[in-house]
Amino acid sequence: VLSLCCEACKKVIFHVPPELEADTLVGRVDLKECLQSAEFISSTDGNFRVLEDGSVYTTSALSLSAEKKTFTILLKDIQKHVQKKIHVSLVEEEKKKTRNTRDAVLKRTKRRWGPIPSVMIENSLGPFPLQIQQVQSDTAQNYTIYYSASGPGIDQDPKGLFYIERETGNIFATRAVDREQYPSFQIICFATTPDGYSPEVPLVHTIRIEDDNDNAPYFTRDLFEFCVPENSKPGVFVGKVTAEDRDEPYTLHTTLKYRIVSQNPPITPAFSLHGDTGVISVLLPQLDRELVPSYTLLVEVRDMAGQPFGLCTTGTVVVKIEDTNDNAPTFKQIQYETRVEENKVRVEILRVSVVDLDEPGSPGSGAVYEIIRGNDDQAFEITTDKNTNEGILCVVKGLDYESAKQRVLVIGVNNEAPYLLAPHSQQLSQSTCSVTVHVLDLDEGPVFKPCVLRLDVKECEDVGTAIGRYVAEDPETGNSEGIRYRIPPGQCNWINIDDKSGEVRTVKVLDRDIGEMRRGQCNITVLAIDRNGKTGTGTIQVCIIPGNKNFPRIAQTDYIMCRDRKPICLTAQDGDEAPYSTPFVYRITDRNLDSMWKITPHNDNSAYLSPKGDIPFGVYDIPVTVMDNGGKVGENNVRVNYCDCVTPTECDGRSRQLAGGNVTLGLWAILAMILGSLLLLLILITICGCCGRGVMHRQVTDDCANHNLIISNTEAPGEEVMDHNIIPLQSTCDQGGYGVKTGDQQTFEMVKGRGHTLESVKGGGHQTLGSVKEGGGQTMMDTCRYSYSEWHNFTHPRLGEKVHLCRQDEEQKHSEDYLLSYNYEGKGSLAGSVGCCSDQHEEEALDFLDQLEPKFRTLAETCIKR
Repeated sequence: VLSLCCEACKKVIFHVPPELEADTLVGRVDLKECLQSAEFISSTDGNFRVLEDGSVYTTSALSLSAEKKTFTILLKDIQKHVQKKIHVSLVEEEKKKTRNTRDAVLKRTKRRWGPIPSVMIENSLGPFPLQIQQVQSDTAQNYTIYYSASGPGIDQDPKGLFYIERETGNIFATRAVDREQYPSFQIICFATTPDGYSPEVPLVHTIRIEDDNDNAPYFTRDLFEFCVPENSKPGVFVGKVTAEDRDEPYTLHTTLKYRIVSQNPPITPAFSLHGDTGVISVLLPQLDRELVPSYTLLVEVRDMAGQPFGLCTTGTVVVKIEDTNDNAPTFKQIQYETRVEENKVRVEILRVSVVDLDEPGSPGSGAVYEIIRGNDDQAFEITTDKNTNEGILCVVKGLDYESAKQRVLVIGVNNEAPYLLAPHSQQLSQSTCSVTVHVLDLDEGPVFKPCVLRLDVKECEDVGTAIGRYVAEDPETGNSEGIRYRIPPGQCNWINIDDKSGEVRTVKVLDRDIGEMRRGQCNITVLAIDRNGKTGTGTIQVCIIPGNKNFPRIAQTDYIMCRDRKPICLTAQDGDEAPYSTPFVYRITDRNLDSMWKITPHNDNSAYLSPKGDIPFGVYDIPVTVMDNGGKVGENNVRVNYCDCVTPTECDGRSRQLAGGNVTLGLWAILAMILGSLLLLLILITICGCCGRGVMHRQVTDDCANHNLIISNTEAPGEEVMDHNIIPLQSTCDQGGYGVKTGDQQTFEMVKGRGHTLESVKGGGHQTLGSVKEGGGQTMMDTCRYSYSEWHNFTHPRLGEKVHLCRQDEEQKHSEDYLLSYNYEGKGSLAGSVGCCSDQHEEEALDFLDQLEPKFRTLAETCIKR
């Protein structure tokens, strides 16, 4: 919270007319006398405003309604937490003149209180005090007016430079002024009456100092340094010099002109200088660094647009000529000779040097040497010494005295950087020199030819197989007499070499699947020793070539095939590499099974196995041979369990086993099958005749139907079933709902009870589904739901009998309606088989049978009644 100490400083009284117009000066208060550091100045009366110099003005036209009007000026210093008050009272002045005795009304007339800005020449010579202007107020005709002024040059720095006469309003200068330091002054002039009244608004008067050309231009830098490549074209930009002038901008005093005064060396002028912009450009078309590496220019800048009476200054410009590769290196000698012993390698045999006029150490003078001729076998190599720029000639391959007693080389030289030539100059030619190398003869050891011999060995060859011959020659004699061979120890023990003939044989079976032989290659060093004990070395590179050593084998041989007869994909594997692996050829070797099964190629390493037609379920052992691309045949036995299933997981493995994989039916087997079929047919006819004697009753009440019928979108009335096998319904729905067993009678009832159960009667030696589950013909009430096993035992034989009877019809009309063959259409759905109701073994899986519609009962009677 900011708290200010408030204190009344003083009281001020102003005598004013009764009517005041807007923006009228009421008077002036000395604020600094009250508070030196006033940050905020305000008035408690909105009709008055206070300026920083203490002048009080009206903000709007007003009249003094009373004889006295008062308000307060508030002065605040926030940092020091100080607040001061000045009480101001306005008193209506008496209509009295101080200058004339006659009475007159004060009127506003045309004034001369606003003179044009004053001008004072810079560095004026006087005489001083020098009058520069006069201010005068028209109110001086009616009042005694005193003039005063404040501001820079009067009561502010530079103090005492100007003053104003109190009675006349003349403004004088007391000394000369520097425009570069004080370009202008703004002072405030006041006109007041002796009692302090200000009939005029304070006048802001500007005194402008007129510039005098008293400052010479000067360059912004003591030394300008620029660079330009040699052989640059005329007009190429080199650099720019800049100068400044402290005189008044945009006048002749600051309009500058540049020129080149002199050039060192004093030869043909090489550069030009733009007079207005100070831009230096190339003038000479051929700047050669090798002749003149740098130029020194003396430049001048002059104001007054370069007129002779203008002030001027000179500066220095240094232009360095940058080197370009316009000179080719040349050899100091044209011919060289040197000597080297034969078989010496990595030895320096000669140094060659060149002369280049370009700048040393630059890419334009760096030498690059090359052997142009005589180095077809790459026995020599030349490099550059970066310190001396010399070419170092070395032998990198041993020379043979017997082959060539001397070698002649031609060496050329170029620069690292490309050539940049002056316009209209000739192309540079490459400098060359010749070097004669004399080879000195030495007594040397045997030499293998070739120095590295590659021997290919087939995989799994017998031990002692001869795979090649590796011999060396004596360079002096040119033959192999008296040379012995041996293999130093510590190397892979794959081969040995005959010490006299150099014949190479295997010492073990080379198999790429064993140990270190997995790499398939081994380098073996061989020594050749002559009669004098000189030794030569060579290298035998033994490479194991993959062979056809593995039989192709089927990866998986046990399969399960369901009744959809989906083909089985057989995939074989072979440990050999190409060309002894894929493609494989599959074939069934058993003739009987070949007539039942077929193999269809799939790709290089797999094939499909599938039956040719309808075959019995069972387990088949199928002999299959697989032949690889090298002709090697692998025998495999594929076991296929052809199972009556939908998915392989349903097969329990108890299918018929076909011994030996052969399915043949002899005469006795066929006769046994016929007799068995006749016996089975006779048993079925007997069972159906017995079952036909029973009577099935169906009793449903209207009340039960109302609880079990579900309205469906039937578009027309159903057809009335008129079948002599269907017994008319009898209304036997009791309140409790149960089934009754009497004698041999079978009943199938859907009754109303707690569970809406299906009931029938057991008894008389027939298997029925009823609520009386205890023997002896006793009647018992049972309203519980039946388990799945009871329902299955009741419906399964009767549905089977009905279907069987339909198949026995002579014309096979019903058989077409009941028995249909369906082709396999692909993978079963996620919902499972449509026959899932017959495969469930849960007690609660038949809840839907408790709410069957009455139309289903006709179908139920047809299924259980013969």
